[in-house]
Amino acid sequence: MQCQTVTHRTQGGWSAPLPVALDSEQTLVLAFAAPELADSPGPLVELARAFPNSVILGCSTSGEIAGSEVLDVSVSVAVARFAQTRLRRAITRVEGDADSFAAGARVAAQLAHGRPDELQAVFVLCTGLRVNGTQLVDGIAAGLPRGIPITGGLAGDGSRFARTWVLDGQRPETNHVSAVGLYGSNVRVGHGCDAGWSDFGPERRITRSSGNVLYELDGKPALALYKTYLGERAAGLPGTALLFPLAVRRDEHDDDALVRTILAVDEKEQSMTFAGDLPEGGIARLMRANTDRLICSAGMAARAASAALGADTNALVISVSCVGRRLVLGQRVEEEVETVRDSVPCRGTHVGFYSYGEIAPASPGAASELHNQTMTVTVLSEA
Repeated sequence: MQCQTVTHRTQGGWSAPLPVALDSEQTLVLAFAAPELADSPGPLVELARAFPNSVILGCSTSGEIAGSEVLDVSVSVAVARFAQTRLRRAITRVEGDADSFAAGARVAAQLAHGRPDELQAVFVLCTGLRVNGTQLVDGIAAGLPRGIPITGGLAGDGSRFARTWVLDGQRPETNHVSAVGLYGSNVRVGHGCDAGWSDFGPERRITRSSGNVLYELDGKPALALYKTYLGERAAGLPGTALLFPLAVRRDEHDDDALVRTILAVDEKEQSMTFAGDLPEGGIARLMRANTDRLICSAGMAARAASAALGADTNALVISVSCVGRRLVLGQRVEEEVETVRDSVPCRGTHVGFYSYGEIAPASPGAASELHNQTMTVTVLSEA
């Protein structure tokens, strides 16, 4: 397996010549880019022309990760040529929340075509708006052999929540899902997931919800209740909600809480729309951040993802972290990615992005799920 990274900045162009010699049907090209490139896609066109035989995946971000740096208005690219692993790309439109499970099923059908028994892992990128990430992941998982790890994330748009996109070839497209399947016994896949947020305030019952829309907590309008906690920050919704996500448990016996972030609010309905499901009858609790714990959790995710690899393993390391973590960490945000970089094999090639939702199993052997406000790390290598 050969890996190389390169970045493009508006002012300076490419940091190095594109490694066109790595182009092949067994080459994966990942491109994480500023949302503005939808209007000026020149670098994305160059990538598509440079790697005509490769599988290219990419999306808009809320910050591009390149090595130990967090960039804006750039493209962070990883080119990984596998020696034995086979790749297959899948792509489809997703027509809003109600189509999310079906869109996931369509992706799975494309990936399961041929030899699904040889499929080892899936990495997926999806529009960050007008999608129910929980249902999307469930739809993919339902159409694949049991136990296939699904990792990836939802595209970002800073804290604007206005427009996100996913690459279809060289074209940035809204309302799309794109994934790559990795096939064969030689590929090695590690994944890690950790949040580091702290709970505060009382637990409240989710008394009315529909999918990823929350209407009532403890029988009271959810948005009004949430605003009492935000105080003067409520004027900045939905953006300020990134600082105060919800921890959600399915019931009193569920020890694994999922973190959920608001994507939109409806003043008339007094409801909040989240990136993933909030099960009616479940339990929700507000969360807040401690920056040291957030940084520490990134290292824990990276160590879990690379636990089975030797220190000298050549690997592709993909970090997907939440835009809310970036806002909380502020000037310390690069400490998060530095911690990941320091916790994976020294020959690991590191790229990633800040997202509107992160996809990974919560722990080894667990089903893949949508997370918010979480650092997820995927490590790809070959035996």
